[in-house]
Amino acid sequence: MNISSGAPARTRPQLAVVWPTEEEAQLQVGIHRLIGDVTADGGAIGYLAPPPRDETDAWLGAVLADVRAGDAAFAVATVDGRVAGCGLWQRRGAVSTYRHSGELRQLMTHPAARGFGLGRRLVSGLVEHARAMGLELLTLGVRGDNHSAVELYSRLGFREWGRLPGGIAVGDERVDDVKMWLPLGDLRPGER
Repeated sequence: MNISSGAPARTRPQLAVVWPTEEEAQLQVGIHRLIGDVTADGGAIGYLAPPPRDETDAWLGAVLADVRAGDAAFAVATVDGRVAGCGLWQRRGAVSTYRHSGELRQLMTHPAARGFGLGRRLVSGLVEHARAMGLELLTLGVRGDNHSAVELYSRLGFREWGRLPGGIAVGDERVDDVKMWLPLGDLRPGER
């Protein structure tokens, strides 16, 4: 990703977070490029190799279907109009006993866009969106060797609730699967 996109250098790039609900060609291309570049850089987003375009398009389509159903929110960070990060929260399940909670998933920023605070913007925006949608808690899973992500989540109020040693396989390497949670508010009247 070329942050300046050939334009004259600016002192500050244009940063934005958008909340798409529909699949658009430009979004599909940007998300595919983001996932591929993050994966190629060794990012801990669930792929060992950059996935093909049809796979990222299918993933995006499923995410946006959940968004339209009110069961998720998808945030996309842009730098100078180009996709530079994304993340989502999804409800934990269709069963009513889990509808009060959601999981943060697929948080990523492009390697060339790190240092702009996009991760903080994405997580903070997703937390506020989940709170506004009435969720009571958010969970997430993160690789134990992704120290910067664990630190970011901790600074934003997430607390570790469990760790599965060697729970994630990256080729021949095994790393801890760290589970974290964030309460989104007090119980409502009548809840205990």
